[in-house]
Amino acid sequence: MFVTGRTMHSIRNFFWGRWSCDVRLDGQTVIITGANTGIGKETTRDLAKRGARIIMACRDMEKAESARKEITEDSKNENIVVHKLDLSDTKSIREFAELINKEEKRVNILINNAGIMMCPYSKTKDGFEMQFGVNHLGHFLLSYLLLDLIKCSVPARIINVSSVAHTWSSIKLDDINSEKNYDQVQAYGQSKLANILCTRALAKRLQGTGVSVFSLHPGVVQSELWRHLNTPVQVAVKVFRPFTKTSVEGAQTSIYCAVQPGLEKESGAYYSNCAPARCSRTASDDELAQKLWELSCKMLAITWE
Repeated sequence: MFVTGRTMHSIRNFFWGRWSCDVRLDGQTVIITGANTGIGKETTRDLAKRGARIIMACRDMEKAESARKEITEDSKNENIVVHKLDLSDTKSIREFAELINKEEKRVNILINNAGIMMCPYSKTKDGFEMQFGVNHLGHFLLSYLLLDLIKCSVPARIINVSSVAHTWSSIKLDDINSEKNYDQVQAYGQSKLANILCTRALAKRLQGTGVSVFSLHPGVVQSELWRHLNTPVQVAVKVFRPFTKTSVEGAQTSIYCAVQPGLEKESGAYYSNCAPARCSRTASDDELAQKLWELSCKMLAITWE
């Protein structure tokens, strides 16, 4: 069957919906990790156009500065800064958080967006399996270190970019670093499942504080995240490219969770296509969430009740 451009546009709108909101963010400060590429960059662009002060938290400073210049020119927003953040190194995370807590008066929105996907086995500088360390533990620690400032900036939101890939795995509490057995797909799924579980756990801890927490699936997005996949899979991705999202489309649910009015009462919820979505039964397991929370704190040597 031949699919015209107009038909494809209609299909995209049917499955991914349309959403627009003219909410302004003047006077608010937003931190976005992985803000120099993919959906992080497009999220940055959108929120900059809304007037927010944007802090781009990035590992590659050269790429980040190039993205900052581009977005500044496009948005006409000069209040965009870049700071170094390597989520695979807890020392870098602590240095970044110390700088923010010292220099910033507020953090109204924290978007934990950066991630790594299906990479060969490796470990972070602190000895954590790379995907679990970057995608979950790095953002878990960052949120912990910035939480006091975020609480002073209410109403405030924390957004964790997860994935439907959370359905691909369970949490291996007895082998969290995949040292006994490593499967790059399951390890990625585990890290994304951890995002949702700890979003739910954090939302409960923040009840009544004015800080809301959300997790989301951005969609299957055309991005650099696919670079570690083997050649046959990359070929398959190219074949199905018309049915994947662009970075602009993939950023929409992050933007929705950041700015849509009235979501506060839904803290802890999981979203997809700018709407509430159903996560897996495992992702809704509060007992597992508590065990993961305690293990995460132990691994990071922090106390977060």
